[in-house]
Amino acid sequence: MDKLNFTGIIPVVVNRLTPMLEELLGKHAADLHSIHLVGSAVISDYDEKLSDINSVVVLHEMDLRFIAFLAPLGKKYGRKKITAPLVMTPQYIQDSLDAFPVEFFDFKLIHKTIYGVDIFKDLRIAKPHLRLQCEREVKTKLIGLRQGYISSLGGKEHLAAMLVRSFTGSMALFRAIIFLLGKEPPVARQEVVKAFCAATGTEIDIYENLLKLKTGLIKPSEHELRSLFELYYDALEVIGKIINGLPV
Repeated sequence: MDKLNFTGIIPVVVNRLTPMLEELLGKHAADLHSIHLVGSAVISDYDEKLSDINSVVVLHEMDLRFIAFLAPLGKKYGRKKITAPLVMTPQYIQDSLDAFPVEFFDFKLIHKTIYGVDIFKDLRIAKPHLRLQCEREVKTKLIGLRQGYISSLGGKEHLAAMLVRSFTGSMALFRAIIFLLGKEPPVARQEVVKAFCAATGTEIDIYENLLKLKTGLIKPSEHELRSLFELYYDALEVIGKIINGLPV
């Protein structure tokens, strides 16, 4: 375990991760290029009661025996809110920068390398690829909102769940759009929302209410949910037009 670097990682995350990492290194150290923590576990948004611990394990070469080794660990460590690691190789990462630029941009921005070489810090992500995925994701959200709204007409619980589902995972998209608009994206969720609204000219109340809905801080009426839906949908349409206007 002396090769692990937990600098800057909060103790609760270290304590939860250490047993799993001991198993990985004990059985597969020779196969590992690097291990990285990503997402909320390495920024101020981490909540030990609510947040999952997400990681990326990079192998020198893909080996299905390693996947088979990981599989039974899911139930064991899932109770500690440790999600199954994303397993990649250096070649896969380089070959996938054009396919998943938003995700890799977010990994580059928010990660801690706790074992091996930092493979994310020097990634070169092409803006045209990033713009294309942002456009596709916004349009996909709009389609999902329209379909979800039709399906949710039976009650507010369905509408609330649809809004939460649409908004979940939006921070990576927001950071990428902030970057495309020439600004430096922050990492903390509240700061991302502020910077995103400033860059796109959309109202911050929309996203703050979606965050509160997601975390259960508000219990809006059906009328309030429909109003939030309309505001969110209109804001996404504005964002889609902004992205469409960017140079290809």
